[in-house]
Amino acid sequence: MVSKEYLETARTLLRAAQNMTDPKIAGQLKALADDYERRAEQASHADMAKALARSAAHAEHEREGIDRLL
Repeated sequence: MVSKEYLETARTLLRAAQNMTDPKIAGQLKALADDYERRAEQASHADMAKALARSAAHAEHEREGIDRLL
């Protein structure tokens, strides 16, 4: 899942930011981590939409099969 990869990257960036002694660089890393968290949320929504679409297509396919039997 793409969302999981974005979250892992965000966590890595946050850890790096916490260990930075330069506040300017730490702030930039934090901002980048926040961006990756937003991307993770968007990817999660996209993943969910794709799963729902697959489920609906599967249900439709099954319903068509049942209709043919009747």
